[in-house]
Order: sequence, then C-alpha cells, then structure tokens
Amino acid sequence: MSIRHSLLALLQDRPRYGYQLRTEFEDRTGSSWPLNIGQVYTTLDRLERDGLVRNDGGDGDGHVIYSITPAGQAEVSDWFAAPVSRANPPRNELAIKLSLGLTIPGTDVGAIIQAQRAVSVRALQDYTKSRRDTAGLQRPADTARLLVLDSLIFQTEAEVRWLDLCEARMMQLSNLQR
Repeated sequence: MSIRHSLLALLQDRPRYGYQLRTEFEDRTGSSWPLNIGQVYTTLDRLERDGLVRNDGGDGDGHVIYSITPAGQAEVSDWFAAPVSRANPPRNELAIKLSLGLTIPGTDVGAIIQAQRAVSVRALQDYTKSRRDTAGLQRPADTARLLVLDSLIFQTEAEVRWLDLCEARMMQLSNLQR
C-alpha cells in the first residue's frame, strides 16, 4: 500500500496536519489499514524533502499544516492513472507458512489449515455483517467503505477456497504416501 500516494491524494482536497491525514485515511478506507502516526509524519517529511508537499507552518494549536505542491499533484495524478502492478506480488505469510510447514518434519499442516480456515470464516462473517450494516445506511460517503469491504470479502472468500484446495492436496499427498 502506498502511504505516500494516499497522503498526497488526501492533500488534494485541502491542506491538513498529520493527525487529520491519518484520521481521514482511516475514515475513507473503513479503518481496514490503520496508520501509525509516526509513519504519517515520516512520510510527510520525505514528501516535503522531495518537493511534493510544503510545510505551511503551524495552525496556532501546535499542528504543522501541509499542502500539496504542483509536483505532488502531478505525482498523485500519475498514481491514479497507472494500474497496480502484479509483477511483484506482496508476500503472503500464510502461503509461506504452509510451504515451509510442508518441508519441516513434525509440522501439522492440516492443523494450520484448519486454524486459518476458522479465522478466515470468522473474518468473512464480520466483513459481511459490516458491509450489510454500512449498505443499510445508504449514505454516499459510505461508498468508499463499501468498496474496501467488498475487496476484503472477495479476498477472504478466495483464501477460504484456497485453503480447501490446500486441504485436498494434503489428502492427495497422504494417499500417495501410503
């Protein structure tokens, strides 16, 4: 996830200080990816260094206000225009755990699959309930949250299906070893 581009996008609306950016990001993404406030300020420092935002000074309450520069606007426009690359998929801790578990003697991969399935099904239920509750409000501002929830639901459904496949492969492997 690009914190850099997310902060630039939020600054297109209006100048903000770090905590406002953090709150706005979490509100717009349904709090699915909480941001560490230190990460926000570190990113703002880098964006300022790179000439993409400017420090507009304090607001009188001890907050430093940042605004986007023309170079920052161009950067965020390019980000929105470019598709997300699939060339370097993010690391999937579960896939790594199962792959390594298969090669480490004494690891109960079936138990790992069952434990993860239980967590994933519970998450799927929570996402679905949250989606239903959010959709019931029918406020235009909730559309962004619904998009995020739909993405989480689809990803979790895919994970559960993949876990079913993993379990089937484990059964095939055990039948071959007999």
